[in-house]
Amino acid sequence: MYLKHGSPVKMMESYIAVLTKGICQSEENGSFLSKDFDARKAYLAGSIKDIVSQFGMETVILYTALMLKKRIVVYHPRIEAVQEFTRTLPALVWHRQDWTTLHSYVHLSGDELEALQMCTGYIAGFVDLEVSNRPDLYDVFVNLADSEITIAPLAKETMTMGKLHKEIGQLIVQSAEDPEKSESQVIKDISLKTRELLTNLASFAEVSDGGQRPALSLETLKQKRFPPATENFLYHLAAAEHMLKI
Repeated sequence: MYLKHGSPVKMMESYIAVLTKGICQSEENGSFLSKDFDARKAYLAGSIKDIVSQFGMETVILYTALMLKKRIVVYHPRIEAVQEFTRTLPALVWHRQDWTTLHSYVHLSGDELEALQMCTGYIAGFVDLEVSNRPDLYDVFVNLADSEITIAPLAKETMTMGKLHKEIGQLIVQSAEDPEKSESQVIKDISLKTRELLTNLASFAEVSDGGQRPALSLETLKQKRFPPATENFLYHLAAAEHMLKI
């Protein structure tokens, strides 16, 4: 387009056409249709099976951190390994369809860290091992090179694992290790479990006098007499899903 017209205006017209109508036509190259490129196919590009084969039951730590919108830092000296791993993680919380939490290549420089720290929860990739000495940047640290997952001291209370986590972890591992199941089926299995969890949580919520959306109070949750780790997880999950009564 630029070679033909020598003007960025024509290029901009094509860009705006894609943005507004989802189509861009050119005589030489035919038509580009946005609908031919389903975003969900890009979301499925990573492999949860690979994550489970590397971390097994510890995958539930990643699931929990994502559900609670925690800060996850991933380290590997090879950028390709970091990017492949980080781009897969949001698929564990498929119901959110949110890949904006992904910062797959971050440097330990002031501006980048400042921008990162303005986010509430994120998945950040680093190739510099020095990031492991920055617990102020993460709740969960994943050392891909050594296959180790570490929970930061300040996050240990909210990330306490219990019977519910064990159930979810077993479901993730069983599904991912089933050779008959595709990546999308594994995501569907995890997503169904998440839906069940959120539906149960929503059933505990009450509509306030103001007629606003139902909210969950700590008192109501305590009345259900869940084990401490489950109660703790559900309370923080309600906060992450904006269902908590303040």
